[in-house]
Amino acid sequence: MKDLFLAAARGEQTERPPVWMMRQAGRYLPEYRELREDYTFLEAISTPEVAAEISLQPWERFQPDGIVMYSDILTVLEPLGFSYHLESGVGPVVENPVETPADTERDHGDVREQLWYVGDLIERLSAELGSKAAVLGFAGGPFTLAAYVCEGQSSRSFMELRRLRAEHPAAFERLLRAFTDVLIEYVTYQEEAGADVIQLFDTYAGLLSPADYREFLLPLHQEILNAVDLPTIMFARNLSGNLDLLAESGADVVGLDWTVDMTQARDELGDMPVQGNLDPALLYGDPETVTDRTRDIIADAGDTGHILNLGHGVDRNTPTENVEAFFEAAKTVE
Repeated sequence: MKDLFLAAARGEQTERPPVWMMRQAGRYLPEYRELREDYTFLEAISTPEVAAEISLQPWERFQPDGIVMYSDILTVLEPLGFSYHLESGVGPVVENPVETPADTERDHGDVREQLWYVGDLIERLSAELGSKAAVLGFAGGPFTLAAYVCEGQSSRSFMELRRLRAEHPAAFERLLRAFTDVLIEYVTYQEEAGADVIQLFDTYAGLLSPADYREFLLPLHQEILNAVDLPTIMFARNLSGNLDLLAESGADVVGLDWTVDMTQARDELGDMPVQGNLDPALLYGDPETVTDRTRDIIADAGDTGHILNLGHGVDRNTPTENVEAFFEAAKTVE
């Protein structure tokens, strides 16, 4: 329910935790795989009626309390003049990556005009769901986006961006600034289109040292998240022990990856609302185990300011019966 979701995001006590899953519209669903046979990924996310149908597939099965728009964090590359495509077994590949410091000098186009299909999608979801579920918009964070355009594709270490930081600090900051300016317009556009909540995914921000995160990235997160008058969620991986950085981001809710102990996070963050954080790999167990481990997290989080989610996106081969067990564990908690 939308009201339940928004209450938890405000840090209020709820009768049960609202629940959704990152990447909940995706390949673990047979109906998704069937629909995608007719569209490439980029065609699907840029065709609002198709993206709306995909976004709502989890609603038809599980009735989560939040429906996340079916899109991609890399859509904002377009206004900055970057092109990308998906390669099987590789993931996103940036066709014109940053190769020299001069490549970070970029003007951006009209976000609303070039990413019109995202606003259209959110409007469709808002009209369809009404008060039944919160509509979640999202965006990638500036460091994660910069990492992709410097590396050209996914990487374990994203060393090219970190190398840019060391060798050409002005270019590093200029690239982060370019993405931040676009992201501010992008999340504002999502708010105008009717999103109820915005999540910022700076997934790879944990590759920065805490000192560099605080100096270079934290002020940018604050700018982006403060640009909207909506509940916001901040998610980054591998920041266990530095949750204070996420708490200072300006977000209303701190998203926790699965490596964070929920009890410890509650102790560190105090009254700040949290989201998470079942290990997605546990969804390969049996439904009873999924239920038990999910309820452990619910108990550890308490009944105030907790949005139940995984600690990262659901894996593409996850059994649907285990996804159902995850959702039911939240809805039937005593």
